[in-house]
Amino acid sequence: MIELVLATRNSGKITEIKHSLKALDVRILTFEDIKGLPIVQEDGGSFYENACKKATVFSSSTHKIALADDSGLEVAFLNNKPGIFSARFSGMNATYADNNTKLLRLLKGIEEEKRTARFRCVMVLAFTDGSIKKFEGVLNGRITTSEEGSHGFGYDPIFFAPELGKTLAELSIDEKNKISHRGEALRKVYQFLEKHIIGSSER
Repeated sequence: MIELVLATRNSGKITEIKHSLKALDVRILTFEDIKGLPIVQEDGGSFYENACKKATVFSSSTHKIALADDSGLEVAFLNNKPGIFSARFSGMNATYADNNTKLLRLLKGIEEEKRTARFRCVMVLAFTDGSIKKFEGVLNGRITTSEEGSHGFGYDPIFFAPELGKTLAELSIDEKNKISHRGEALRKVYQFLEKHIIGSSER
């Protein structure tokens, strides 16, 4: 069976990735399965640079295929911030609540039509021969004026998806994966693994 290492310690991302890839004949490994995995500093200038760095470092250290995700929220009114700094928008040790509170404060009094935002996700598969494969996903929406819902993680409680009339935190994991930026990228990862990797040990 092909083994795939997830280059993340984010429990929310791990849950969504495992859920999306569960039908594949792949053994998914995380930091809980492999002790001593490296901590990678996300100092790149783009989602792709960060994802690529994490995936290649994990693949090199484990000698297995590695999958990394870097994603974030881009708010038009804030010139696409927080972007690559989404996880540490309120500081290096920021909690999800801290980041949401700061964003709502920055947008206080801003009318609905100017609260447009998008989630972007870049995923990278890194292989033991040094090659990589990139996948992307985008979800457009807007920022609410208060938190709604208790599911998901990160900015989900304040990100409104117009096509469903709910925030991401009001959706089940299946509902979220059908429309989310990460869900879109993961469908592409799934199709690639199914077509090019499963049942083959050539890479």
